Amino acid sequence: MRTPNLKRFAWLSIAAAIATITLKTIAYLLTGSVGLLSDAVESIVNLVGAVMALSMLTVAARPADEDHAYGHSKAEYFSSGVEGTLILVAALSIAVAALRRLLAPQPLEQVGIGLAVSVGASLINLGVAIVLLRVGRQQHSITLEANAQHLLTDVWTSAGVIVGVVAVVATGWLRLDPVVALLVAANIVWTGTRIVRRSVLGLMDTVLPPEELAAVKAALASHVNDGIEYHALRTRQSGARRFVSLHVLVPGAWTVHRGHELLEDIEARIRAAVPNVTVFTHLESLDDPASWDDLQLDRGEPSPPAPRGLGDARR
Repeated sequence: MRTPNLKRFAWLSIAAAIATITLKTIAYLLTGSVGLLSDAVESIVNLVGAVMALSMLTVAARPADEDHAYGHSKAEYFSSGVEGTLILVAALSIAVAALRRLLAPQPLEQVGIGLAVSVGASLINLGVAIVLLRVGRQQHSITLEANAQHLLTDVWTSAGVIVGVVAVVATGWLRLDPVVALLVAANIVWTGTRIVRRSVLGLMDTVLPPEELAAVKAALASHVNDGIEYHALRTRQSGARRFVSLHVLVPGAWTVHRGHELLEDIEARIRAAVPNVTVFTHLESLDDPASWDDLQLDRGEPSPPAPRGLGDARR
């Protein structure tokens, strides 16, 4: 159900990129503005990113198999990482073109028509970006969110370029056009860096965001207050999928059946608190000293001293 929806929106992004490339290229040819040229170049990056997004969403939606027991959802990070890198490459090309025009300024032509075409392209990007951002957040897709943020950056970039062209016409200072293009390049670098950083964090199995981690701990709080303890809580995110694992400690006199019922309840509470989460629990005895030897990723590794509190292991 999720796959066709996301792929459909990726196709929407591709169509928008093709439309904006065409319109912005026409605007550049009409005016000769290097600022508008920078806008067109970034739209080419939008198209490549949208095609990459479509490919990786297709891979990410594949079910788990023998070679990928945890699914393929991490493929989304490759899409956002590639798109972020392409953004940085586009920024470099824009900066080079702007520096050349700064050294050899040229007059602009047919500004009114060119700006009207550019505004039309920006409105297309704005509409598609709003749709992608909403769907990306609803479906927890980093690929669609990254694509939407890129399109929104393109909108603000276009706004800056339009202001630069208008300023050139108003003041007659031709170097304002390449100066604005350089500012555009700097803004693109900032956006590209953030997208790449988020992708790297995902590939490095970074913990869930603070609000989601707090929701996990809140789901466990009632059981801890009942005398149950837990430790070795680990979380990570893989595309739209979250993973949570923990060890639950109960009195040694409990039956296996009672312990199993507790774990089922804990897992259900966590699934209700955090979307798209897979929960792994391990039952241990409060009365067995060995239960306190596996707090770290590797059993027997010494644990750093920490104050006892919610979710801390008993020393």
